[in-house]
Amino acid sequence: MENFNTIGEKARQDLEARNQARDRTLVQTRELTRFAAHTIRAIHRNESDVAHQILEQARQLVVTLKKDLANFPDLYFAGYTQDAIKEYAEASISCALIEDQPLPLPEELGIEYATYLNGMAEATGELRRRCLDILRQGYNADAERLLTCMDEIYALLVTLDFPEALTYGLRHHTDAVRGIVERTRADLTLSLREQRLQQALQQFGDKLPPEK
Repeated sequence: MENFNTIGEKARQDLEARNQARDRTLVQTRELTRFAAHTIRAIHRNESDVAHQILEQARQLVVTLKKDLANFPDLYFAGYTQDAIKEYAEASISCALIEDQPLPLPEELGIEYATYLNGMAEATGELRRRCLDILRQGYNADAERLLTCMDEIYALLVTLDFPEALTYGLRHHTDAVRGIVERTRADLTLSLREQRLQQALQQFGDKLPPEK
């Protein structure tokens, strides 16, 4: 009977500690997701300083998460935790590419490669959004640069053919990236053709004799 009492007490202590850690983590992951969303909103508004300030808050929160869950790796690698960290990766990668800066490495962000790669896949959606914002003002070389980044992302992801259990569903995200890239390429091609047509019409009009 003594062993039953000892096991019961230790089980309650262990589960109570895990439950408290889980509750704390749920709050932190919601906050991390919010930071990531606000970062992306700021960078699309060309509020670079604001974006990087929020991104730094997100980075500090990731550090805190890893520290708090050091004794609970199952909670750290739980879906809701990694999904929030993926949003942080997406925001970090989107900011870097939109601002034409070097990509941050997973080690610099303090996150795992599988989570980083899924964040990279989702960043293509933000790059497409940026391209469309640019194209509303007419074709621009920066849109072409972003499309090249998207091509590079797809070219990388498509080579990583590993079991879904290791990559957290990366194959599905890679398939989505392909569609995003192709739609964006079509949009850029159409915009470029329209611009060239307008230039040709303008040049033709300039050659016409003035009306009397």
